[in-house]
Amino acid sequence: MPSPSNRRLSPSSFARRVLWATALILTVAACAAPTPKPADPGTGANAASGSVAADSLAALRPLCGHAYAGRVVADTPKSAEDPFAGKTLIMHVRECGADAIRIPFHVGDDRSRTWVISTHDGRLRLKHDHRHRDGSSDALTMYGGDQRGDAGAGRYEFPADDYSQAMFRKLGREVSVPNVWAVEIDAQRFVYELSRPGRLFRVEFDLTHPVPAPPPPWGG
Repeated sequence: MPSPSNRRLSPSSFARRVLWATALILTVAACAAPTPKPADPGTGANAASGSVAADSLAALRPLCGHAYAGRVVADTPKSAEDPFAGKTLIMHVRECGADAIRIPFHVGDDRSRTWVISTHDGRLRLKHDHRHRDGSSDALTMYGGDQRGDAGAGRYEFPADDYSQAMFRKLGREVSVPNVWAVEIDAQRFVYELSRPGRLFRVEFDLTHPVPAPPPPWGG
């Protein structure tokens, strides 16, 4: 009779032992595998959104320090007291910080308007800083909103935020509650737009021909 150490295993016994050993190895490996880490809040969709906003702001930086002449290309319905008629329109990309760019918008000798484009929570924000000649803030100021959706084809839309809507109502400007502002940027032009039901206003600036920088805005 052969000794146990020399006994041959039948094919079926050998297969069972191979399967058992394989299962044991897989179990040990699974137990030793590191526990998956929770997602980093700074990665994924939030980081991508923040990058889009930063890249969008970066598109304005080559314009820093330069001024450009503009013209009204849409104004419906036209106001009987049009403050832009016959006036020289100049935008001046005057201040470029890490998270905000300030663009005074001069209408003739009126230096009361400054557009403020900044980044907040991964989106762009547009605000309107309105000042009096002495530099004090106008009652109707810092209105605007946050970017709606992702940037597409260089167009950014900003519906009126809660702060702006409340201010419009308080000052008897309910007509402005549904305001949506927009900015369009490409290699040739910068467009500022205001729209709401029954109203469209657009100013287009020629980025291919800088003009002399105007005086500082009121309060600037």
